[in-house]
Amino acid sequence: MRQTEFDGKGSCIRWTETPGEGPARVYVHGLGSVSSVYHAHIAARPELAGRRSLFVDLPGHGISDRPEDFGYRLEDHADALAAALDAAGESGAELIAHSMGGSVALVLAHRRPDLVSRLVLTEANLDASPPPAAGSAWITVYEEEEFVGGAHARVLDAVGPLWASTMRLADPRALHRSATWLRRGSDPIMRDILEGLPIDRVFLQGELTGELAGGAALEAAGVRVVTVPGAGHNVMLDNPDAFVAAVAGQG
Repeated sequence: MRQTEFDGKGSCIRWTETPGEGPARVYVHGLGSVSSVYHAHIAARPELAGRRSLFVDLPGHGISDRPEDFGYRLEDHADALAAALDAAGESGAELIAHSMGGSVALVLAHRRPDLVSRLVLTEANLDASPPPAAGSAWITVYEEEEFVGGAHARVLDAVGPLWASTMRLADPRALHRSATWLRRGSDPIMRDILEGLPIDRVFLQGELTGELAGGAALEAAGVRVVTVPGAGHNVMLDNPDAFVAAVAGQG
């Protein structure tokens, strides 16, 4: 495990890693998740052997610190992720990022293009004000103090054991603020960033989730959109073979 300060006040972002050659593959989790839980089995596959892999937990999540006075905007998370990559001595990394992590990765690529050479996004949030069915809505239906004061436990009971197993490791206040800012989006908005980036971009959409809104426009902008058979939101768990192929650039 490694760590570096991210807020100028002593709070640390932490990650675990496996050795290998560069450019590194940097795995970034979604809202209320943990990077290694969702991606370690992917990085261990023989098709991806030999590359350095970093499993970064965003502020407020997993093994990273959770300062109460941190903003937890997408930009804040992206800057913390940049601090981790700088400390790790990585530039031009490949980011494999899920859900909210995909939004953070996009903001990072916009703010620090030197750090990102390729994006593999899995069901990343691209727009502000997502539909009511979005996972963040489980959290933002409550006000922050109500969520911290007890609704957090009710949400854990409601979301099911898979998501709850990592969400319970996230700080409730950090979780609520992250969800709130995710739904507000970045400036420029994540979709516009994705369409304008001059790097290799792959977007994975689970077949069971339904058709990707605006997918044709993304493809026209050079984004490779892949619909993954038999998969829902957690593509890396539902169809790891297809996920590995996309990360390796084979699918």
